[in-house]
Amino acid sequence: MSLGAADWSWHDPLRPPIAVAGFAWLHEEGIYRRFPVMPPYPLPEAVDYLARHTAGGQIRFRTDSSRLAIRVRLAGPSDMYHMPATGQSGFDCYEEAEGALHYRSTARFGADEAEYEAVLIENGSGKMRTIVLNFPLYQGVEEVAVGLAPEAAIEAPPAYDRSGKIIVYGTSITQGACASRPGMCYTNVLSRRINMEFINLGFSGSGKGEPEVARNIAAISDPACLVLDYEANSVSPELYAETLPQFIRIYREAHPEVPILVLSRILFANQLFDDKAREMQQKRKAMQIELVRSLREAGDAHIRFFDGETLLRRHGQDCTVDGIHPTDLGLMQMADGLEPVIREMLGTVA
Repeated sequence: MSLGAADWSWHDPLRPPIAVAGFAWLHEEGIYRRFPVMPPYPLPEAVDYLARHTAGGQIRFRTDSSRLAIRVRLAGPSDMYHMPATGQSGFDCYEEAEGALHYRSTARFGADEAEYEAVLIENGSGKMRTIVLNFPLYQGVEEVAVGLAPEAAIEAPPAYDRSGKIIVYGTSITQGACASRPGMCYTNVLSRRINMEFINLGFSGSGKGEPEVARNIAAISDPACLVLDYEANSVSPELYAETLPQFIRIYREAHPEVPILVLSRILFANQLFDDKAREMQQKRKAMQIELVRSLREAGDAHIRFFDGETLLRRHGQDCTVDGIHPTDLGLMQMADGLEPVIREMLGTVA
């Protein structure tokens, strides 16, 4: 599909009044990347590669356009067997109605396409309202443009309820595997409930808590809260017992009073059948609980532990794709469980 130039007015999200959220270094580098190209501290190779995946990125603006399209150039085509192309490489659209953001549509494109154009709104409201477009979760975006009706007005999005970034560091589950579309990643779900900027730093298979990663995360300005959700990639209880205290210590050197939430892993299917797997998971969880207790006793009143096993308790493994990665239902349940905890740590109420 080719959208005629005369029928659309194309806008670069990197130029006002459109705002882009979710990329902490965007203003310095002008590219859609979750860590800088030349980070202050050298990153592990896998993390550096995955940083180009745009999980958690959002395009935000207000418009009265009755139609909306996007033009996208990706780093490559979709190629994941256990995750829809719409989640890996697609954009989805949320539109304001009755004072809240509601899901409107998902980009349609061929899974083998690295470039596509897609209409997201047709015959829409001519009223001024807020639009949020969520970036792909497991693909790089080299270019994107927003298409509106030529006569449409476009304005800056409304301000967040409060300043500060909610930073979530973790694994493939944090990154959004295996959401059917980007808006269902649990950090994106939370961003619609807690009206603040979220920074998704989930790195599939590579959230291992290295000190270089901790130092780069500590360099992100204006943090409001840090969630550490990387147990699932922690390799072993012994290594996790080394990296987690070190990570927290590095972060505390830069941000002594920013709330930190230590989140243990969701329950994996094999733990119901494999005694050794269950034992190792319990050992890791016990370490986290004891670490947070000892830090609080030492005077850190801004750190808290939350048991991730409680997040999928309602439906268990029926809300995962493969016994590990949540479906949309599982990701929604994670957001349900985490929302009140994060609100409490931020001192906000629903």
